[in-house]
Amino acid sequence: MTTIKIKGMTCNHCVMAVTNALNEIDGIKNVKVDLAKGGADFDEEKAVDMDLVRDRIKKAGYEVV
Repeated sequence: MTTIKIKGMTCNHCVMAVTNALNEIDGIKNVKVDLAKGGADFDEEKAVDMDLVRDRIKKAGYEVV
């Protein structure tokens, strides 16, 4: 399981936006975004480029910290 911290989430819409952004990345599954903790957990079926993860989350309007 991989855990990342995400800055800028304030509501359930934010949670869904980040969840969708992560689910679109090939190799990521079991995404769980936690608004209260300001982060996301996910499993990697294969090696995932963390720069791609950061880019997708940034495009959704948030920041990996």
